[in-house]
Amino acid sequence: MRINTKIVMASVLTGIMLSMSSCEETKSYSELLTEEEHAVNWYLAQHIVSLEIPQNGDFEVGEDAPYYKMDKDGYVYMQVINKGSETDRPEKGDLVYFRFMRLNLKNYQSSGSEVWEGNSEDLNFTSSSLVYGNNVLTSTTQYGEGIQVPLEYLGYDSEVNLIVKSPEGFTEDTSSCLPYVYNIRYFKAEY
Repeated sequence: MRINTKIVMASVLTGIMLSMSSCEETKSYSELLTEEEHAVNWYLAQHIVSLEIPQNGDFEVGEDAPYYKMDKDGYVYMQVINKGSETDRPEKGDLVYFRFMRLNLKNYQSSGSEVWEGNSEDLNFTSSSLVYGNNVLTSTTQYGEGIQVPLEYLGYDSEVNLIVKSPEGFTEDTSSCLPYVYNIRYFKAEY
């Protein structure tokens, strides 16, 4: 009986020590948000940033164009690579196809290596799609609201680089506070 008590006590102590060490390794949500903010600020410090959206929609275009702060909370920043069609723009309820590549900013900041993922570079992957302005369909909301922001200002066949913080990003990234830089191209659904 004494041996069993010692084994049980040793197991309990080991369990307590493991749980304490795992608590020390687990970051709080507040710490994750701070890391996200630092990663985004680190990335933006390497680029020109404009805190105002041009009133006439006359965005500067190209790889050297500024990142425009698109919302008051600073969850989305947009760099316009190509404005797309001036006359053919998505309307609320339209099905919009898009191709994207994305880069995890936290990983990029810590490792220094760019690891892009998405469906833009490999045509074996199908295009993604969303219903512009919809905040109910899972097929649209899974991508977050951030990637819809450019559609308010640009036409079909446009291309942007977006910085999207977790509250506006893919639902799978929200609880982990993962910010991404996206390169996205938008296309009109052909019926």
